Amino acid sequence: MALCTGAARWRCIPRFHVIFWNQEMVEPGSGSCCTIDGYHPSYLWQGTRNIHGLFSWHPVFMATAFCLCMTEGVLLLSPDTSPFCPLSRTSKTRLHWLAQLFVFVYASVGLTFIIWSKNRSEQPHFTSWHSILGIITIAATSCQAFWGFALLCPRLVRVTAVSRLKLYHATCGLIVYLLSTGTVLFGLCSDWFQAQVKGPVWYVCLCVPLYPALIIMNQVIDIYLPKRKGQM
Repeated sequence: MALCTGAARWRCIPRFHVIFWNQEMVEPGSGSCCTIDGYHPSYLWQGTRNIHGLFSWHPVFMATAFCLCMTEGVLLLSPDTSPFCPLSRTSKTRLHWLAQLFVFVYASVGLTFIIWSKNRSEQPHFTSWHSILGIITIAATSCQAFWGFALLCPRLVRVTAVSRLKLYHATCGLIVYLLSTGTVLFGLCSDWFQAQVKGPVWYVCLCVPLYPALIIMNQVIDIYLPKRKGQM
């Protein structure tokens, strides 16, 4: 198998999506493809496939965390839209806490996959609005998880003003959910997603995260805004 020289002697960089072969890279009469700097094309394709395999798990875990677990966790506390309406308030609160725990776990796994993928492909971090807003959302979600634990076990963390903390927790939770919705929308506008989904389906996907955001916004306002007015 011939070894290419000169301009055709490329380095093995796994982040190449497509490798183009020209006639100068094939030795005349050999009938076989040459290698690139001693690497066989199958190695290059395998490296690219592994990196894209790592990256593809990032949207899976993030969508499961924020679009499924966080949405259902918030809707659990609604008396109108939750399928668990017959349950007591305590049971709903514990299910809400469990759903938000899954949000934190799935988001951590999704963050690990994207960091791992970027490190292997030697790409810089936090270069888009999606990534910047995403890390802010994860940080805010972690803070919300701490205050949720404080509401679940107020005596353990020595919280006295529980009702006021519930109001702040619900208000900040709405902000976190809107941040996650914005992160998802920026992800839908990324080059990777637009290459996967095109045409009218892309517009449908763009509208899907907005509907539960409006429902949750109305839920928080209807439940906690009257209490806030009563405390003023």
